[in-house]
Amino acid sequence: MEISTIVIVAVIAVFAIIIGVGIGYALKRKMESASLDAGRKTAEAIVADAKKEAENVRKSAELEAKDILFEGKNEFEKETRERRKELQALEKRVQQKEENLDKKFEAIDRRDAEFQKREKALAAQEKKVKDTEAEMEALIAGQKARLEALAGISAEEAKRMLVEQMENEAKHEAGKLIKRIEEETKAEADKKAKDIIALAIQRYSGEYVAERTVSVVNLPNDEMKGRIIGREGRNIRAIEAATGIDVIIDDTPEAVILSGHNPVRREIAKQSLERLITDGRIHPSRIEEIVSKVESEVNQAIMEAGERAIFDTGLHGIHKEIQKLIGRLKFRTSYAQNVYSHSMEVAFICGVMASELGLPAKTARRVGLLHDIGKAVDHEVEGPHAAIGAELAKKYGESAKIVAAIGQHHDDTPENIFGILVQAADTLSAARPGARREMLESYIKRLDDLEKIAKGFGGV
Repeated sequence: MEISTIVIVAVIAVFAIIIGVGIGYALKRKMESASLDAGRKTAEAIVADAKKEAENVRKSAELEAKDILFEGKNEFEKETRERRKELQALEKRVQQKEENLDKKFEAIDRRDAEFQKREKALAAQEKKVKDTEAEMEALIAGQKARLEALAGISAEEAKRMLVEQMENEAKHEAGKLIKRIEEETKAEADKKAKDIIALAIQRYSGEYVAERTVSVVNLPNDEMKGRIIGREGRNIRAIEAATGIDVIIDDTPEAVILSGHNPVRREIAKQSLERLITDGRIHPSRIEEIVSKVESEVNQAIMEAGERAIFDTGLHGIHKEIQKLIGRLKFRTSYAQNVYSHSMEVAFICGVMASELGLPAKTARRVGLLHDIGKAVDHEVEGPHAAIGAELAKKYGESAKIVAAIGQHHDDTPENIFGILVQAADTLSAARPGARREMLESYIKRLDDLEKIAKGFGGV
């Protein structure tokens, strides 16, 4: 009983499930059918809206195309009108140019006609001139034949005699003219030279201190001579060995004489001895110490003197060795004239004269400053100081014209213009009253004579 009930219940349940599934399927189908109808209606509505929108877009595109076409048409017509105007203007210019060319061609035709007319006239005139020349030549030939018959000589002979006479007269006149020009030129050159020399002397005023060829050292007393000599002469021998200068001690009161050919060594000896006297300690080791110190100081002073001379003369680019030689001239004398000061004076005089003659003043001053550098070593090197100086200048890089001028400044006929200038300036500097000791007495005598002449007049 219980099992049948269970089976019945199970069968009922199965049928219930089957019925439920069928009802669900039927409901689903019905719902899907309703959904398809709704979708179809929606699609139809969308298609209708799309067609309507497409129609609107088409109409809008047609309107826009019509506007673009209209604007393009207007723009084309405008460009066409402007182009037409340009073409008309161009056509007008071409027409004007054609008219101008026509006028020019007409003018050329007229000128050509005038030229041909003148050419014909000139040809006729030329023919007339040739005919006249032929007549004149025939007439001259006849006259010439008659003159030759009357004179008894041929035309060639007469021409030769006339040419000789004219040549002699021309030579005579040319000789007179050349002589007059030479006299005038010489007078003018003398005047110009005197003016230049006077100007050079006026514009430079130097001072000289005449140096002795020997150096004298003053002593505080004669007892100092014994200390300088030293025991068995060892001090004086040490001084002479260290300086290369002879120390002369004689009867001269309170003085010692230093003698030597080298002015720089003599100056070193002089300063060294003066310091030893002041210091009071005079013995060989102290002598060597003082001489070494003074030698360094003098060499430094030499370089400074050379540098100062180069600066004062406005020069540059001079080799250090030449600068040293210039400084050494400060201790060199020639006829008691200081060569350093003399070189400075010659440099300035050369510069002034060169400026007056239109020559480079710096080059002239350079030659003047260096012209006597050979004297700085002429006691060490054989030969004339001019040749020595030229060789040194060449060795240390001076230009060929500077070297030539230095080498020629004592020649009778220097070929270099700067050699002539430095020769003149050198002579002026040396000939100045008081510049050289050997000339001093003659100048004083001349001054005395001038004073006597002046006093010979009343009221003087």
